[in-house]
Amino acid sequence: MSNRREFLKSFSQLFVGSTLLAGGINSIAQPSRREVLLNGRRIKTIDIHAHLVVPDVAELLINTPFNEISFAPWQALNADRLDLMDQRGIDIQALSINRYWWYAADRDLAASVVKLHDEYLGAWVKQHPDRFVALSSVALQYPDLAANQLEYAVNELGHRGASIGGHVLGSNLSDPKYDVFWAKAEELQAPIFMHPDGAKNVIKEGSLSGRGELNNIIGNPLETTIFLSHLIYGGVFDRFPNLKVVAAHGGGYMPSYIGRSEVACQVRPNADCLNEKNPSDYLREQIFVDTIVFDHEGLRHLVATVGSSQVVYGTDAPFNWPDSIDTVMTSPSLNNSEKEAILGGNLGRLLKIE
Repeated sequence: MSNRREFLKSFSQLFVGSTLLAGGINSIAQPSRREVLLNGRRIKTIDIHAHLVVPDVAELLINTPFNEISFAPWQALNADRLDLMDQRGIDIQALSINRYWWYAADRDLAASVVKLHDEYLGAWVKQHPDRFVALSSVALQYPDLAANQLEYAVNELGHRGASIGGHVLGSNLSDPKYDVFWAKAEELQAPIFMHPDGAKNVIKEGSLSGRGELNNIIGNPLETTIFLSHLIYGGVFDRFPNLKVVAAHGGGYMPSYIGRSEVACQVRPNADCLNEKNPSDYLREQIFVDTIVFDHEGLRHLVATVGSSQVVYGTDAPFNWPDSIDTVMTSPSLNNSEKEAILGGNLGRLLKIE
């Protein structure tokens, strides 16, 4: 495999060399860019939920147990991503890599994979500083390593936070062994974006097979719900009161059934809860949720439950879920200040985007 320096050099040359080349990516004829307007005033839109793959990482996986992992080319970063953003009216995306297959890797391989991911993203963001920010995807199976990776990504590469799964090979993330990572995220004021992967930690194998791709439709919000519940009842938010977590897919099922979560510690004698506040307090203070709920009523309920300050715009790009910009913009239950906050203002503050 070519060394990392050669890779990053060739990556950079893709955008500053020949005709893409002569003037960078902006030299290509681009489709008109949609502008999102409130009362005739343009507002900034920021997307927290944007995926990619790094095909070059496959070279690291040769002769390892992961050499069969595939990387869909259409999820890679290229000019199509900018076209898609322009068509939708997305000004900035916070990019992250999920699936978290490297959680099963040994320490050395996991370190190499995350470093390549982070430096690849750093190079892309450097080429497009007005359109993208990056989130590290740390090797959380080694919490001390994950903390160091987050510090390097934030302080050396300019990343704004990290992306994690809802568990590590079934391990509960409220376990104190992960506190070194949560402490580092709090110290760096780095928000953590949690993205699920089918609730493999709790679903019996094959139970979500069949029609409807239920591993995604049901499994993903289920994993998010369990993750948030563990962090709340396990006392993570109390141990780290300035920690900020963004939960994908509208926060899973928790905002829709918060009443049951709210009373669990009082009515269940074996609940053994460590949380010092009600679950709804964490939803309104330390937990953010994205807008992937698809309709006006879902959005209204979400805002009523967590507050407009805790809802942030997400797309799941480049996957073809319905975009929620218009859902927010045409919402009969939101005022203009709330719409602007949800579509960009909340993330601008959270991700330190001017």
